[in-house]
Amino acid sequence: MFRLLRWRLGRTLLRAAGRRCGSCAARLLPERAGAQGLRARGAPSRGQGLLPLLAALAWFSRPASAEEQPGEDEADEADEAEAEIIQLLKRAKLSIMKDEPEAAELILHDALRLAYQSDNKKAITYTYDLAEQLFKATMSYLLGGGMKQEDNAIIEISLKLANIYAAQNKQEFALAGYEFCISTLEGKIEREKELAEDMSVEEKANTYLLFGMCLDSCARYLLFSKQLSQAQRMYEKALQICQEIQGERHPQTIVLMSDLATTLDAQGHFDDAYIYMQRATDLAREINHPELHMVLSNLAAILMHRERYTQAKEIYQEALKQAELKRDEGSVQHIREELAELSRKSRLLT
Repeated sequence: MFRLLRWRLGRTLLRAAGRRCGSCAARLLPERAGAQGLRARGAPSRGQGLLPLLAALAWFSRPASAEEQPGEDEADEADEAEAEIIQLLKRAKLSIMKDEPEAAELILHDALRLAYQSDNKKAITYTYDLAEQLFKATMSYLLGGGMKQEDNAIIEISLKLANIYAAQNKQEFALAGYEFCISTLEGKIEREKELAEDMSVEEKANTYLLFGMCLDSCARYLLFSKQLSQAQRMYEKALQICQEIQGERHPQTIVLMSDLATTLDAQGHFDDAYIYMQRATDLAREINHPELHMVLSNLAAILMHRERYTQAKEIYQEALKQAELKRDEGSVQHIREELAELSRKSRLLT
C-alpha cells in the first residue's frame, strides 16, 4: 500500500537496489550524513582487530553457502550479467585495497543493482557477504590504528553492517547493530554539548545527522518487523533532528514526515497520519520534490483508509502522472494496482 522513501542527506553510499515498499525487505545501507560526509580520516596501520564490543559484529554473519554453478541452459543475458557482476566485485576489492572506500561502495552498489535486475540470487547473496566482509575489515583496520568506537566513521560502518543484517532478515544481529549505533551516538552527543565551543558547526551537524540516519534505518526495520510503536518513536526523533538541522522544506524532512505518517496509519491512527502526510505533500509540491509521486501515493492510501475514495482517486491520478514523467516504472505499476483496488472498493459501495 505504501512506498517508503529513501534517506537523502548527501553523497551516496551503498544502497539497496530499487525502491522499498512496505512489503519489501529493509534497505541495505544508508547514505552519507552531512554535505561533506564522514569519511574515515588518515590511514592508520593495521592492528589486532576489533575491540570487544564491536568484535561481536563479526559473529553476526555466516559465510556465503556454496551454490551450484549455472547450468548450460541459462540465458546468455544472465551469463553476461553475472560476468559483469563478477568484474564489478573484483573492482570493488581493488578499490578497498587502494584505500578508496567511497569508490568501492559505489561499485558494490552497481553490482547489487545489476544482481537485482537480473534476479541473480547467488550474486545478491555474494554481494551482501562481500560488502559485510569489507566493512568489517575496514572497521578492524581503523580500530587497530587507534580510532575510537564512538568516532563517526566507525558508527557509520556499524550502521551499514546493521542494514546488511536487516536486509538478510537477521533480526537479532540487525537490532544489536542499531542499538550500538544509537546508544553510542546518544552518549557522544551528550558529551559534545560540554565541548560545544571547541567544535565546529559542521562537526556537530554531522554527528546529529548521523544520529538521524541511525534512527531512520532502525525505524524502517522496526516497521518492517511490525514493531510499530517503537518505529513511531524512532521516526519522531529522526524527524525532529532533520527539521532542526536542515529545515522543514528539506527533501529528507519531507521523506521522514511521509514515513512517520505511514507508521501512524499502520497503527490505525488515520487522522494523525493524514495531518503529517498532507503537510509532507504540500511541502513536496512547493519544492518539486524528486519523489513527489511517492508522497502523493502515500497520501492517497491514507485517504482510502479514511474512506474518502473520490479524493483518493484524484490524488492517485496526480501521482500516476508524476510517476510517468519520472519514468518510474515500479511506482507506475504500484499506483495502477492501487487505482484498480480503489475502483473495486467503490463498486462495492454502489
